[in-house]
Amino acid sequence: MAKAADVYFRADPWKIIEKDFDPAYSQVSESVFSLANETIGVRGCFEEGGSVSSLRGAYINGVYDTEPLPRSYRGIIDETHFMIPAADWLMTGISLDGEKLDLGKADFHSFRRELDMLSGTLTRSFVWRTASGRELRLTFLRFVDMIHRERAYQRVSMEALNYSGEVVFTSGLSFDVLHMGNRKCYWQEARTEATENRLMLQARTLRSGQEVFAGALLDMPGNAAIQRTGKTVSMCATLPLRQGREIHIDKRVVLLFDETAGETLWQSGLAALSESEKVSTEEALQAQREYWDAYWRISDVKIGASKENAAAVAAEQQGIRFCSFQLAQIYNGGSMRHNIGAKGLTGEAYNGHAFWDTEACCLPFYLFTNPQAARDLLLFRYNTLPQALARAQMLDCRGACYPIATLNGNEACSLWQHASLQLQPSTAVAYGIWHYVHVTGDRAFLYDYGAEMLLQIARFLASRVEKGGRTGKYGFFGVMGPDEFHMMVNNNAYTNYMGKRTLMCAMAALDALRAERPEAFAELTQKTDLKEEEPARWREIADGMYLPRDENGLIEQHDGYFNLPHTDINAIPVEQFPLYDHWSYDRIYRSDMIKQPDVLMMLYLYNTSFSEAEKRINYEFYEPRTIHESSLSPAIHSILAAELGKMEEAVRFFGFATRLDLDNYNRNTREGLHVTSIAMAWANIVYGFAGLRSDGDGLGFAPRLPERWNLLCFSVLYQGRVIRITMEKDGTRFRLVRGEPLDIRVYGKPRTVSKEEIIISGL
Repeated sequence: MAKAADVYFRADPWKIIEKDFDPAYSQVSESVFSLANETIGVRGCFEEGGSVSSLRGAYINGVYDTEPLPRSYRGIIDETHFMIPAADWLMTGISLDGEKLDLGKADFHSFRRELDMLSGTLTRSFVWRTASGRELRLTFLRFVDMIHRERAYQRVSMEALNYSGEVVFTSGLSFDVLHMGNRKCYWQEARTEATENRLMLQARTLRSGQEVFAGALLDMPGNAAIQRTGKTVSMCATLPLRQGREIHIDKRVVLLFDETAGETLWQSGLAALSESEKVSTEEALQAQREYWDAYWRISDVKIGASKENAAAVAAEQQGIRFCSFQLAQIYNGGSMRHNIGAKGLTGEAYNGHAFWDTEACCLPFYLFTNPQAARDLLLFRYNTLPQALARAQMLDCRGACYPIATLNGNEACSLWQHASLQLQPSTAVAYGIWHYVHVTGDRAFLYDYGAEMLLQIARFLASRVEKGGRTGKYGFFGVMGPDEFHMMVNNNAYTNYMGKRTLMCAMAALDALRAERPEAFAELTQKTDLKEEEPARWREIADGMYLPRDENGLIEQHDGYFNLPHTDINAIPVEQFPLYDHWSYDRIYRSDMIKQPDVLMMLYLYNTSFSEAEKRINYEFYEPRTIHESSLSPAIHSILAAELGKMEEAVRFFGFATRLDLDNYNRNTREGLHVTSIAMAWANIVYGFAGLRSDGDGLGFAPRLPERWNLLCFSVLYQGRVIRITMEKDGTRFRLVRGEPLDIRVYGKPRTVSKEEIIISGL
């Protein structure tokens, strides 16, 4: 692997710490210090702004605008949509002795910034020394409410260290914010109001017609003057400071976005602001700590090590907790109209869009920690089924084709080679439905929602597949598989295999629905105009699907892959990453270099369907050719490496996956966090080192503890049960924390987990 860590943050088991600010890492830190509660999110930008390089952004999930695109060929979209920054609620100005606080220009020392994962808070402190020699200690605290998701909090504390005097303090709300990628503000003129301690704004997007209400309650000493300019409203006060005595300014914020608009939203915003006034910042902070305490009791992953390995393992411990913390922030099942953007609410890269990674990579975390959230993720796909049906028609197909990139269900990707050639969003949705039902046993979901989606996806695949070529079998032609470094290929193995399994899954779902709920089956048949011969054709296609592999089990990624020129990926200089920024698009496509797992991805998803020999020969062939330009890549390799006993490789890839953003491996953390890598880091623990397999009959485990660890401990939630797994050098302990006894498999042998702990040693 040619990539290397760029270590900046200090290792700590429960905090991310930045000491002595380096402006070169400004935007990287903004991404890492992002806060969110699924509904609202904010990057770790400085409250006071200034000349320091910044991608300033406060976001609301589901808020976007649109832009028309030049009309092109049929099947290529003529309008795109993208996440835009919403109201800037951190807006702060501080002036002392006529000097405005700007860390890009100011003299300051004792800088420290901490993200506390036990309380979900971000703090920043430093001492500002003005040109006149006065020193002012400033501490900024912020958090977003994990319970009342429309609320956020900000506290600014100031202490004069060597003088008494005055400071000018401004706090406001503003829709005068730029989408940094397009250098454009997407908000129309705002409605503004202010009273003695309240600021209120409401604005509408330029083209999508969405409206957002922003309100703030300010608690600060002294009298404030209200200022209103265009899309901004603020309060400014001159505050007295006494040497050695700290003062606090608290700001309680409400942000509302709903399908309602105009006066209705305004009145809802005023009511929400009044409700928030009943809760002090201290009370909200205490509730926040209690929320995270309950979360960590179920979702914590503990890693232990001997003294000689303590430093390396401390970084891994911090990394896996950071990943789990971010997953809880990004999505927790609050709404069925949200999905998981590739950057969450941490930056504008990928335009806030959700990809097929949600079902293929993120869903397992929620399946085993928060099944209701997993269900809600899939309901987003059901609620956007009409758009998927329309998209298939645009591509001259039937059924439902799910978009490669979306916020609202419509295809947003204007690159035809991705939007039109990648079938994995549809097969990933199908896999997610199957995996969810398989793990949770939620048959009601399958019958009420899943069967219809599976039917329409199967119908799409059946209209897209062709029979021909040298094999005379069924396959998909002119596609792009998960490895996006090869386009317009034929018989991509992943696409063919996932298509086959999707068709089989759809047939099984319809058979079960017909047998168990015949009236519902009849209604679905009528609703979708399902013809009797359609499932029979799906069976024919599934049985006749081509999978290119040799007699040893080596699977050719796609027709002709074995004949491509070879690129030594380890010879690529680290400064040329990410490749998309340094290599021409055309150059990338001209070799056997792989962006991310393709063949190996299907070996991960349907793991128990392939033999160890098949997994080994394919891993050993494709691993040296994979450059890991996708964040999902390292963890997939680590999971398979652990299964194959390649523990040094497994640990190395695990370190890459867990600290991809913390150590800026891809040199693009500044754009936002890599949510897929974050989700797959958790899967790396559970599916990799604990050897969980959830695609077979029941749950299976095959624990393999890395040599440099002496402890790995975590919990999984499965069908109402909480199972605690503790891996140590002398064996693995399984204990049921909650629920009825459960039969599992460990190293292929049946075991029963109950409240009486069982200990299993060795393979």
